[in-house]
Amino acid sequence: MAINSQAVNPAKRKGHRRGLRIGQNYQAWLFLVPLLLVLLLVTYPFLNAISLSFTDKRVGFAPVFIGLANYSELLRDEVFLATAGNTLIFTFFSIIFKLVIGMTMALALNEQFPLRSVVRGIMVLPWVIPTIVSVLIWYWMFNDLTGVFNTLLMDLHIVRSPIPWLAYRWLAMGCIIVVNVWRGFAFFGINLLAGLQTIEQELYEAAKVDGANALHTFRHITLPGLQQIILVVTMLSTIWTLNDFQIVHVLTNGGPGTATQVFATLTYEIGIATLQLGRGIAVSLFLFPLVLVAIATLVYLLQRD
Repeated sequence: MAINSQAVNPAKRKGHRRGLRIGQNYQAWLFLVPLLLVLLLVTYPFLNAISLSFTDKRVGFAPVFIGLANYSELLRDEVFLATAGNTLIFTFFSIIFKLVIGMTMALALNEQFPLRSVVRGIMVLPWVIPTIVSVLIWYWMFNDLTGVFNTLLMDLHIVRSPIPWLAYRWLAMGCIIVVNVWRGFAFFGINLLAGLQTIEQELYEAAKVDGANALHTFRHITLPGLQQIILVVTMLSTIWTLNDFQIVHVLTNGGPGTATQVFATLTYEIGIATLQLGRGIAVSLFLFPLVLVAIATLVYLLQRD
């Protein structure tokens, strides 16, 4: 009887394992269903937008396929070319300043000092306050006649007449960069501070024993320890900055002229204001290949590390 039971047991165990695998597969698919539904809800509008960018779709009219005509016309449009330059300038300097200020914030808040928790909460406020509220406050501060900046400068006798902050080309660009940096540096600071908490303190102690100064420890310990976090937050912030609409729309609406026109505001102006949906979508999708390459590069770097 013992020999017979041993002969049957392997088959039973094999069937039992097969049943477990089937059950686990069903369970895995059950858990994946919500994610697949979300991907479907996101993918369909995106693919539909891509298809509409190849048409002359206007509100109230059926779309007519025109191929790459929207994209070729944009490449010959001086307003679009100026907008592309503005978008790159706006994004580049915003990201650089947010990274530098965010890193400074993280290093400062990582030190021990009184009321550190309170200061951490205050530093997060720019990121927590709704964008439209903070931008309207900045719009009032930049006001020519009653704004805080002009009032303060004139009271201190630094200037004799109000400065039209949003009326000059480079001043307006500087203003929207300042507001974007103020709005987004906390995102860098919070994530970099979290990264600093994961770096072992023994590394800094060993570096001090070896005679390394603050610059050496920052270069050889802090930066390598934060490399992956820097890559991720920089990529996310770049995507958000490229698509920033509220700050530019409220402060300057792309003006003066086209001095601060970016892809997000130009898309709104063409697709919503003039009802040219096909061409407006083409504007918003123009940088998609660049963003896709950047994301692929980020994934490659993260996997390599």
